[in-house]
Amino acid sequence: MDNPRRDLPVLLLHNLDPVWTGEERSEAEEDVATLGDALKALGHPVEVAAVEDARLAKRLTAFDPREHIVFNWCEELPGVPHSEPEVAAVMERLGFVFTGSSCSVLTLSHDKPRVKRLLDAARLPTPPWAVFHTPKAGDWNIFPAIVKAAHEHCSIGISPDSVVTSPAELEHRIAYVLETHKQAALVEEFINGREFHGAAWGNGTVSMLPVAEMDYGNLTDIRDRLFTYEAKYVPGSRLYEGIDLRVPADLDEDARAELERIVLATYRVTGCRDYGRIDVRYLDGVFQVIDVNPNPDINPQTSMTWAAAEIGFSYGEMGSRIVNLAADRHPVFRRNGSHVPVDE
Repeated sequence: MDNPRRDLPVLLLHNLDPVWTGEERSEAEEDVATLGDALKALGHPVEVAAVEDARLAKRLTAFDPREHIVFNWCEELPGVPHSEPEVAAVMERLGFVFTGSSCSVLTLSHDKPRVKRLLDAARLPTPPWAVFHTPKAGDWNIFPAIVKAAHEHCSIGISPDSVVTSPAELEHRIAYVLETHKQAALVEEFINGREFHGAAWGNGTVSMLPVAEMDYGNLTDIRDRLFTYEAKYVPGSRLYEGIDLRVPADLDEDARAELERIVLATYRVTGCRDYGRIDVRYLDGVFQVIDVNPNPDINPQTSMTWAAAEIGFSYGEMGSRIVNLAADRHPVFRRNGSHVPVDE
C-alpha cells in the first residue's frame, strides 16, 4: 500500500468483561493503550471505547459512523458467549466501517465443520474429519486424532486431553465435549508435525507476511504439541514457556511457496478481509490447514505482530495499515473518493 494515510480517525473498540480479574482487566487495558499510543504516534486521532456489557449499540451512539473508522478489537459482548459475530453485526446495522472481517465471515469461523466443507470443496488440504453428536465414534479409525468443540474459537476446549490415541479415549473425549460445551464434537486426524502461522493482509491484492513457526521441539509428549489457550495466554505456564515462536520459519523456497499458495487460497475462500491468520501443520512433505482466524489477536507478542516487524513494520505501522485497508470501504475516507455504502 503506497502512501498510507496517518490522519485517519480511529475509534478503538474493545471489550472489558466485569467478570475478569483485576489482572486480566489491567492486561487488556495495557494492550489497548499500547496500540492506541502507537497509532497516535503516527498521527492518527484515536478515541478508545470500552464495551463492558451487551449494549453495544447504546455504547456507539456517541460516535458518528462518517467520522470514524472502528478498529474492532472487541472479541465478544461481555456476558454473551459466542458473540464475536454479533459485534460486527451491530456495527454493520449502525453503518460503521470497521477493521477485520464481516459478521458473516466471523460467523463462518465459529462453525468449524462448515469451514472444513469449504476447504474440501476448494481442494485445499485439511486433515480428514467427522462430526459426532453422540459419544459413539462409529467406524472412525484414524489415530492419533484430536477432538474439538465444533463451534468454538480461540482454542476454547482444547487441552492435552483433546489428543486421543484409541477408540476408548476418543469416545470419552467426545462425551466430554458434548457435556461440557453443549455442542457437537469435531474429530480430525492429529497431524503431529511442524505448525506454521501464515498471516496475510490485503483485499483484492493479498500478501502473506513472513511465516511464523510454533516450535514444539522442547515438548516430547504428543499431547503437549498444541497451541492451547494456556500456551497462548498464560505466561509462566508449562506450555507457554515450552513453545518457541520462530519468525521467519526455516523453510526451503519450494515449501514456502506451497505454504503461501495454501494460505492465500484459504484466506480468499473463507472471505477474510483486511487481515487474517491461517494455521497449518506440516508432516511428510504435506501442508494441511487446521484453523482459520479471520480476526487474529494482534497484541505486541503475537505471531502476526512479529511477522510484520520482520518486514519493517512497527507496531503502529501494522495497525495503521489495517486501518488504511478498512478505509477503502468508508464513504468519506476511501482513496478514490467515490461513494460506497458504509456496510459493504
